Amino acid sequence: ADFVLVWETVPGELSGQKGSRENRALQERSATIHRTWRKKFLDKLHAAGLHMEKHTTRVEKKVVHYLLLSAPWSVLCYYAEELQLRVPLQALPNQTSHWSDRVLRRLGIPNAMSQEVPSLPLDYYTCPFKVNKLPWFLGSDKQDTFFSTTQRHQIVYKILATTQYGCSKEREVGVDRLLSEDVFTAAFPLHEARSAPGPGAPAGTRSPSWALAHILFQYWVSWRKWSKYQPLDHVRNYSGEKVAFYFAWLGFYTGWLLPAAVMGTVVFIAGIYLVFDDVPAQEICESKKQFWMCPLCKSCPYWQLSDTCSTFMAGRLFDHGGTIFFSVFMSLWAVLFLEFWKRTNASLAHHWDCSEFEDIKEQPRPQFTATAPMTIINPITGAEEPYFPKRSRLHRILAGLVVIIMLIAMVVMFVVSIILYQMLVTILLSSSGYFWFVASASRIASISSSVVNLFFILILSKIYISLAHLLTKWEMHRTQTKYEDAFTFKVFVFQFVTFYSFPMYIAFFKGKFVGYPGNYRSFLGIRNEECSPGGCFIELAQELLVIMVGKQIINNVQEVAIPKLKCWWHRHKLLSTMKKVGGEGGLVPAEQAPWVVNHQLLAFEGLFDEYLEMVLQFGFITIFVAACPLAPLFALLNNWVEIRLDARKFVCEYRRPVAERAQGIGIWFSILEVITHLAVISNIRWAGGRWCQRWGAFLIAFTSDFLPRMYYKYVHDSSLRGYVNFTLAYAPQDFVQHSDAMCRYRAFRDRDGNLTLTYWHLLAVRLGFVIVFEHVVFFIGRVIASLVPDIPESVEIKVKRERYLAKEALAEKKV
Repeated sequence: ADFVLVWETVPGELSGQKGSRENRALQERSATIHRTWRKKFLDKLHAAGLHMEKHTTRVEKKVVHYLLLSAPWSVLCYYAEELQLRVPLQALPNQTSHWSDRVLRRLGIPNAMSQEVPSLPLDYYTCPFKVNKLPWFLGSDKQDTFFSTTQRHQIVYKILATTQYGCSKEREVGVDRLLSEDVFTAAFPLHEARSAPGPGAPAGTRSPSWALAHILFQYWVSWRKWSKYQPLDHVRNYSGEKVAFYFAWLGFYTGWLLPAAVMGTVVFIAGIYLVFDDVPAQEICESKKQFWMCPLCKSCPYWQLSDTCSTFMAGRLFDHGGTIFFSVFMSLWAVLFLEFWKRTNASLAHHWDCSEFEDIKEQPRPQFTATAPMTIINPITGAEEPYFPKRSRLHRILAGLVVIIMLIAMVVMFVVSIILYQMLVTILLSSSGYFWFVASASRIASISSSVVNLFFILILSKIYISLAHLLTKWEMHRTQTKYEDAFTFKVFVFQFVTFYSFPMYIAFFKGKFVGYPGNYRSFLGIRNEECSPGGCFIELAQELLVIMVGKQIINNVQEVAIPKLKCWWHRHKLLSTMKKVGGEGGLVPAEQAPWVVNHQLLAFEGLFDEYLEMVLQFGFITIFVAACPLAPLFALLNNWVEIRLDARKFVCEYRRPVAERAQGIGIWFSILEVITHLAVISNIRWAGGRWCQRWGAFLIAFTSDFLPRMYYKYVHDSSLRGYVNFTLAYAPQDFVQHSDAMCRYRAFRDRDGNLTLTYWHLLAVRLGFVIVFEHVVFFIGRVIASLVPDIPESVEIKVKRERYLAKEALAEKKV
């Protein structure tokens, strides 16, 4: 069978036992409408030429109907030509290889990541299918295997998605609408058997799909293969190009994380050694009662700088000279990563026959076809196609944009409330009188606000994603690619603001607008926050670790536990009282039937959540990497686990997805480019011109303690002795007379509270550093981009050769 439709009915003797008379009448009316729609739909499928085979099982008080659909040869040929499916013209040796494999081979180093996977698919020169040119295609004499399993799924789903069962004006078209109306409970292609063939079975008798499922289970899903290359060609042949591109990108990204993780770990270890030799840290720890600091609030006590010894030393783990080098390294790493992924994407797109899919071959969405108010001639193909006016779509997009802006404003308001919460907690703990609370007030407030922020992010994301689905459907996008791109853009903008707003506040705003004793600035009546005694760098590192690592742990627990719990509950509900009550497909026990086993699995809901998790992670390890060099290491460890968890979901826990074609990772690549620009050079065009900034440079210049140390080293003392005293200002005389006590605070101000010349010198140094850093990274990035072509030369030659063969094969006259 190519596809399975499932629906449930209640036997007549049980349908009227519960509920009031009005409820029973309403249920009967709904059941009658559903039966009518279902009958019309199935009649249309039969008229379209699909073969049907029905099976029935009894589950508690319901009867579950399974309809197995398969497409005969004539139907396959008709729709293959309409969908422009590509079929093989000439076989080639499989020439795909991994970039790391090629590098290691040139260096003469054994590759521990390679593995011999059986039944490696051949590479082919291909062209779009034409019925009248059938003899020119390879394997055309074998009708059962000429079209791949995924191509058969695409054809049957095309019929299911475009079959009308009611009034087109009411959008009564396609199986997706019937699923949403509960006329059918499920529609899915069948997974193939994962069991190994018997010892006596000859190799030639194995079906390709059966062998393919077993290969994926043994060489991809298994945790023993965590360090091996993924069998991407097998994944593509089993689940389609869209799924295969996701795993190709995830594997490529994980491989590139390895040098970043190694470098980040080296920088962190260097920070550990530098901590013990750090003169300012020693001065703080040995100062005892030398530096009395001003209160953090009106009712807070004075405190000693030596109490922050441990916090200050922890901050020095992340804030040292190696940070500069690592920021440059990660900026160039991000540029190289995207440039080489372009090449890999181009090679895979050609290898998988989808390099021009979005430009020419992609069909309109069935929902769009059914509801578009008019038709228009396609300027590329010349065919008449459904059309929705661009002006109307623009109005809808603008209306949706207003809703998104309102929700983003709500997120900003919540971030402000988190900031106020942190201020209040700090004040309450500092004025509590308990030594431990007073000493740890800033740390406790920071950690608790990070945890509250994380849970808010996870809850609000679920609500927003549902709303984004509704808005995107309303905008009437023509193709599935444009629909998914619009949905992805909406959700990512929201998630970007949600996840990154609080870290950006810590990095670029916290402690910058505090004022000075006797003249503190306030927000909503509450005094503005200062950085903790260890500096804002350690707070930013803590925030990143809580959000990034915490989110990864929660996601991995969800990916392991929730599918297993759902599968267990679904299986328990279906099999607890299952009995065979009939069917035309033989007397196979119901619990062993593959369509029943597949029905127990979870419905596949797309790749959006997987992509979003990885792209947000990419943002954390590039935009804020200067504050946490260990971020790439945590990302690498997470992704090694993520690949196997996702592989298990696709093969063992989810119903088999309908194979979808794709030309790459879609709009996610554009999002990665935007993140890289933010991490390397952000070019944002405003009405007044261009604003360029380097986030890492700003982070180092205005949040890190690196530049003040360098300034002090070259202007005052190269050994950094006296640096702590250099960074502390004395409270103004008015404040001292009013409080009757002298105290210090971190700033470059004189006794009257005015900014000193040192402050302006440091400001000039910081701005100069940003400009130099920006231009150096910009220049090197441009050089890299120009030296690495987007499409490998070997792929360009293959494309020209394939076009020549296709022209010869499809020529109207042969000599």
